[in-house]
Amino acid sequence: MKDNKMCIDACVACMIECEKCTTMCISMGGMVECLKTCRDCADICALCARLCARDSQFCDDICALCVKCCEACVAECAKHGDHCKACAEACKKCAEACKM
Repeated sequence: MKDNKMCIDACVACMIECEKCTTMCISMGGMVECLKTCRDCADICALCARLCARDSQFCDDICALCVKCCEACVAECAKHGDHCKACAEACKKCAEACKM
């Protein structure tokens, strides 16, 4: 059974790092794919945290989508410099937590 508390905490941390990365991508310019991927990931992480917090019947489904979004974000952020490193790490941890 999934550890909802761990998943929720990882999703919130990931959402925050994705928002920070998005802000950085906007200020740097030209990082459209990273920006779009981080925004999607932040939104899915927020939704995942909310659904897990209320023990929704859709928790497993949204966790699976969250894993997919986080893995895509890790892949995109890995293409960039240190400014994307914290986001990639948070996304990796989130994907691992949501798989459990």
